[in-house]
Amino acid sequence: MRLRGLIAVLGLVLLAACSHAASQTPPRRDLVGEGRALVEVYCISCHAIGETGESRLAEAPPFRTLSERYPITALEEAFAEGVLVGHPAMPEFRLEPDQIDALVAYLESIQPRRGG
Repeated sequence: MRLRGLIAVLGLVLLAACSHAASQTPPRRDLVGEGRALVEVYCISCHAIGETGESRLAEAPPFRTLSERYPITALEEAFAEGVLVGHPAMPEFRLEPDQIDALVAYLESIQPRRGG
């Protein structure tokens, strides 16, 4: 009977430890969702931000076409330093590192897939 009691106590200790460890794990970030939220606030007035549609401003390229001009990850440095160019009406802005990660994840998610 003592062995069963010891096993039961160990099981409860392990369960409590696992439960505590799970509560300490930070939630997984939804980078694509965070990036979409950023472009919906800052970019949608000029750019087409989704997989379809036309930009409201003719000289503002649809975001889904950016990979035709640049590797998307190459834009990280421009976002970190402050975007000063783009189209003539584009305002200057700087992003924080976590915002850059989210924006790049979103932009990559909407690029057309090449190949098969």
